[in-house]
Amino acid sequence: MYDFLMTDEQKKLRDEVRDFIRWVPRQMVLDMDKDIIKFPKEFLREAARRNLMGCRYPKQWGGRGLDWVSTGIVMEEVGTIGYEFACVFGVGAELVCDAIIRHGTDAQKEKYVRPLLRGELFAAECLTEPRGGSDFFGATSKAEDMGDHFLLNGQKRFIVGGEGADFFLVYARTNFDPHAKPQDAITAFIVDRGPGVETKYLYNLMGCRGGGTARLVFRNVKVPKENVVGRVNGAYDVFNTMMIPERLGTAIMTIGSARVALEIATRYTTRRKAFGQTINTFQGVSFQVAEAATLLDAARSIGYTTCRAVDAGVEMNRTRRMVSESKKFITESCQKVVHNAMQVVGGIGYTNVFPLERIYRDIRLATIWTGTSEVMSMIIAHEWYRECLKTLASKDIRDFEADAEEAYAEDEKIYE
Repeated sequence: MYDFLMTDEQKKLRDEVRDFIRWVPRQMVLDMDKDIIKFPKEFLREAARRNLMGCRYPKQWGGRGLDWVSTGIVMEEVGTIGYEFACVFGVGAELVCDAIIRHGTDAQKEKYVRPLLRGELFAAECLTEPRGGSDFFGATSKAEDMGDHFLLNGQKRFIVGGEGADFFLVYARTNFDPHAKPQDAITAFIVDRGPGVETKYLYNLMGCRGGGTARLVFRNVKVPKENVVGRVNGAYDVFNTMMIPERLGTAIMTIGSARVALEIATRYTTRRKAFGQTINTFQGVSFQVAEAATLLDAARSIGYTTCRAVDAGVEMNRTRRMVSESKKFITESCQKVVHNAMQVVGGIGYTNVFPLERIYRDIRLATIWTGTSEVMSMIIAHEWYRECLKTLASKDIRDFEADAEEAYAEDEKIYE
């Protein structure tokens, strides 16, 4: 976020996170990328020790009671150390916590949220399945009501924290009536790691390594009735609210990673000489840096404006559109920022002498996970048409279409 828009409290929070990022050992960053570290528990424990996990959640459960703008500040700064660090941080501290805080019982918050924010437990969200990711209602994992518990069977794929998490937020089908609406057929559960929960496969990823991304298999897992999050067959309500932290958090943390790439490129181009002068004096270089800086500023603007909208309680349809716009624009823009940074640094940027190649690999995930750019476009279009046509139907605005010389020409406006 821009310094001149921050309150003194927000600046202090930003500086706290920067101090935490300075604490992260260089070897931890390298070992994460090599998958030597399978899941960075020490990183999360230190964040919890500094009370940086779940800052926007109520103090009674271990948070700080802050707002979404402050959360954005935290996520952007965490993203500077590496996109995978932000992924792991966000999944546990933002996604799973958010579901339980907003839809769970006090007993669930006491048992799961409080120790998670203290760094004593680690969590993962289980949404994507082998047969599809964006199709929430296509879930085939099922949980059968056995009277005093549910019996869970199924698989989940690409689960950040699948290796390392102590419990999981799992979506499964619980209404088997073929005529039931999809919105009334799925339930969200808290599932403890235990008998029947197997980390079946660890993915060898292009980037974002070290987060324990795995395929999980659930075989006849007994889930107590008290571990239902929200209501039975009511996971759609959980999913709808989860899309805010999942997609907005994903977007803003991308800014941090791209910012580092641009800073590295800026420093390099003021030192590297060619034809007797530093290469930043050439427009072919400086214009790419200028484009990247502009995109980064635009990304911050849309991201933090959306944070303000969520804090202000803007109605859900508009919020959904703004969150989707932020996810699409920020992640695509930040990928372009990193592309430009590597381009101006040149061949040495393609090696591991600089961290640009790691940032480039890691940030490629941003436009894919938590909803692809194409899914975001679908949501944006749907909500924009709904919102705009409602506005145009209002009698309180000027008919701008009439402001043309031949606006009323007969037989000229043909729509069929």
